[in-house]
Amino acid sequence: MTNPKRVLITGATGFVGANLARRLLSDGHHVHAIARPGYRPWRIQAIRGDLRLHVIDMGDEAAVNHCVAAVRPEWVFHLAVHGAYSSQQAIRTMVQTNIVATINLVEACVQTGVSVIVNTGSSSEYGFKDHAPTEDEAIDPNSYYAVTKSAATHYCRYMAQTHNLPIPTLRLYSVYGPYEEPTRLMPTLIRRGLNGELPPLVNPDVARDYVYTDDVNDAYLLAATQPHPDPGAVYNVGSGVQTTLREVVEVARDVMHISAEPDWGSMANRSWDTSVWVANNAHIKATLGWQPRYTFADGFRAMVDWLRAHRDLYRVEGESR
Repeated sequence: MTNPKRVLITGATGFVGANLARRLLSDGHHVHAIARPGYRPWRIQAIRGDLRLHVIDMGDEAAVNHCVAAVRPEWVFHLAVHGAYSSQQAIRTMVQTNIVATINLVEACVQTGVSVIVNTGSSSEYGFKDHAPTEDEAIDPNSYYAVTKSAATHYCRYMAQTHNLPIPTLRLYSVYGPYEEPTRLMPTLIRRGLNGELPPLVNPDVARDYVYTDDVNDAYLLAATQPHPDPGAVYNVGSGVQTTLREVVEVARDVMHISAEPDWGSMANRSWDTSVWVANNAHIKATLGWQPRYTFADGFRAMVDWLRAHRDLYRVEGESR
């Protein structure tokens, strides 16, 4: 790369962050990563020697200020989050991670001077909708997590406009791919499928907009490199195609040659399950030139191939790393 950047990533030991860190390293950038004390190292063990890791509590304003001043990043990608998994229910931890840490990071970056901060939002900020919402539509968050992510998005937008600093927010839809949490649908479906089985399943009409990690990485890079007419712009990052659980299982059975029949309703629906959840991605396509490269079937096949080659990373069925 002719112009490598000094990059700081928060949440690099998480699922999406670990994928983005690998992409940035592959592109030749100098990557610094922030991890919380007690972080789980399994997603970054293979790249640990290629990046600089800073273990700090992002709720500690002084620690964040010191880290950002020492690194002096040009690009900042903020992916640290709490509450995205059903096991993460503590509202005060969500507030500390999703709001307080965001404030500490953005204020430190404003003081130090950076080129761009790419904030990570969530499609859950919209709440339940019967259509694909646009970014300027009123939000209606329906969980503690969604409320805190909405607050962080509004804060980043305000700071971007106040300081004329690019702080775009990417509202991610249902990301899937390598290094995904072992207890989630895709890893569970693939691990059981490789043994010729299917896991317990909720209603087949439950739907999501699944977007593959490589496409999400593209969105982050475009958000860092392309001009933003609005410094606090919000972009939906989803395929624009809704996929039902029935369709997911059909793809899985075809790709992995599973003869077992699905037992619909053998698992109770969760509070967030819905039959409509799809991105309107027209804004990011028109403004940043982003285009998803993977259909769901393409991404699923790639994930199956990856998991076959990395089965040692996942412990026994249902055990989280």
